[in-house]
Amino acid sequence: MTQPPQPPNEPPQGGFGAPQEPPAGGFGAPQDPPPGGFGAPTPPPQDPSYGYPQTPPPGGQPGYGYPNQQPGYGYPNQQPGYGYPNQPPAYGYPGQPGQPGQPSPYGYPTPPMQPGAQQQSPYPQGTAVGGGGGGGGGRKLTRQAQIIIAASIAVVLIIGGGILLASSGDDGGKSDAKGGSSGSTEGGTAGTGGEKAADGAGQEKAPGNTRSKTAFQLPVPKVTDVTTVKGSWVTDSAYVKTGVNEIVGYDLDKGTQLWSIPLPGQVCAASAHVSEDNKTAVAFAAARTTADKSYQQCTEIGAIDLTAGKLLWSKSVKGSNVGDEKVRFSEVTLSGETIAAGGTDGGAAFELADGSVLWKPEVSAEGCYDMGYGGGEGLVAARKCGSYDDPQVSIQNLNPVSGAPISTFQMPTGVEYASIVSTDPLVVAADVGDTAGDGSGISDFFSIDAKTGKLIAKIPADADKYAARCRSTEVESCQMLAVGNGRLYLPTEEHEGGGEYGDTNEIVSFDLATGKGTSDRADAGDRYTMVPLRMDGGNIIAYKRPPYDKGGQIVSIDGGTFKQTVLLENPAGEAVRDVESGFLPDSAELLYRNGRLFMSDTTLSKPSNSSLDEKSYLAVSFTTT
Repeated sequence: MTQPPQPPNEPPQGGFGAPQEPPAGGFGAPQDPPPGGFGAPTPPPQDPSYGYPQTPPPGGQPGYGYPNQQPGYGYPNQQPGYGYPNQPPAYGYPGQPGQPGQPSPYGYPTPPMQPGAQQQSPYPQGTAVGGGGGGGGGRKLTRQAQIIIAASIAVVLIIGGGILLASSGDDGGKSDAKGGSSGSTEGGTAGTGGEKAADGAGQEKAPGNTRSKTAFQLPVPKVTDVTTVKGSWVTDSAYVKTGVNEIVGYDLDKGTQLWSIPLPGQVCAASAHVSEDNKTAVAFAAARTTADKSYQQCTEIGAIDLTAGKLLWSKSVKGSNVGDEKVRFSEVTLSGETIAAGGTDGGAAFELADGSVLWKPEVSAEGCYDMGYGGGEGLVAARKCGSYDDPQVSIQNLNPVSGAPISTFQMPTGVEYASIVSTDPLVVAADVGDTAGDGSGISDFFSIDAKTGKLIAKIPADADKYAARCRSTEVESCQMLAVGNGRLYLPTEEHEGGGEYGDTNEIVSFDLATGKGTSDRADAGDRYTMVPLRMDGGNIIAYKRPPYDKGGQIVSIDGGTFKQTVLLENPAGEAVRDVESGFLPDSAELLYRNGRLFMSDTTLSKPSNSSLDEKSYLAVSFTTT
């Protein structure tokens, strides 16, 4: 049997920040080429009805993502467990059947709520997430069988009163004269959403030529130890990135330095949120005194003007439980005109304009403290009380100016940490009872009414099916997911694609009002894997990690039709691919704005002897302009 050619020149291994070889089988790993060599035709998918309701293959098990498969977490008819009927009532759920007169805890209504009702497969109904129903012992269909099935489906749809049009957004293989492309690419298809996105049209538009070029590459600064370089922002005139004991603004086109803000110590936390006039917040270490030989503590909070390139002010506070010592911060965020910082020592909120201390959270005798805050449209605290062996975590929607709680939601037993995914609407992620088992920090999402603190819906997120990530010890750290249009958008894990070689995945969505999966689905296409980056109005901006012989893409997914539009496609040259592959979506910072993609590291380390001659970069930029 002819073996497929191996990818040329595997990316070099080296120190942190160097282009890295993705882990074998991991999310976004380079894929093997199709048989027959580079450019050989890709075999048709196993099942032409991919994405339509499917029947399990005779004598085999249902395929990946098929409803009513082997009972597991989040499926009906399994053993009674967390949040399911026929078990003792839990956090805020209504009384179970057969228990009349039972009080409704936490002010929830008596009728059964969606999260406690019968569960369904996390994937949208009628969607088989996998390669043609593969994985269940079924055989690949012959081409003749594929044609018969496709024709049968068409006849059924016509008899039913109309032909179902699968809007794929494909341009029929045509590209514009400049080499740009529009619509879906390489097998990507649209979902069956509504006509318009609930949150309106986006601002990002496809350029006349979507093919990008490398704008600049920023070398890795020298470090002697593991160093955090979190923080990157884009303005109309500059790309701003955290360096070593400084924050630097770079020219958007050339990457030349425009300005630098020196700091007494290293940045240890940075807010991703920016005010309307381009101001943001960072936490950094204080200057080390001559007599102080200890590790620099992260005690300073500062406001940065990203347009002027200035540190507007810096402040520290003393905590009630640390004597005369300064409070040490591990997180910082921005909401409106309020900067909020938190940590195990306590927290504080500052006025963005001048650094005035607005309030400090109460640190009670029971050991309650604010672990951190989620910012943006609102300000939400994750607060922990209780002992190490018996922690209780609550989510508090706060008044940003006074710090007073507007509402409180008690997380279920078994939650040690919680991550704020969105403050408006309020969505929280947690690993309940450490059941995720994959290091993602997510077993469930919680849709919460920010005004009342009542649970709206619980969304189980099976770690074997979904690829979003949250650093459990950081309150505002979730990546590879997005919230908009009243929905939560998640990438699925990799699975077998339609071709002979190469895995793929999808972006799917869940209704925040019901917790149920929707019919929305965006396919990455054979050998690509795709993750959401952010919302653009009602559209989802996503990054498509490429196979070994292509460049990555930025696409805009219409929040109503789920049609994909390519905004940027990177070069497929080996040197560029090696650089791009070093920035993984679950660890790097990826920013896209107005035809420019910026990819940067968040942590640096001293290079090893074997990697001294290898090229590595703090950040790279691609542009279509």
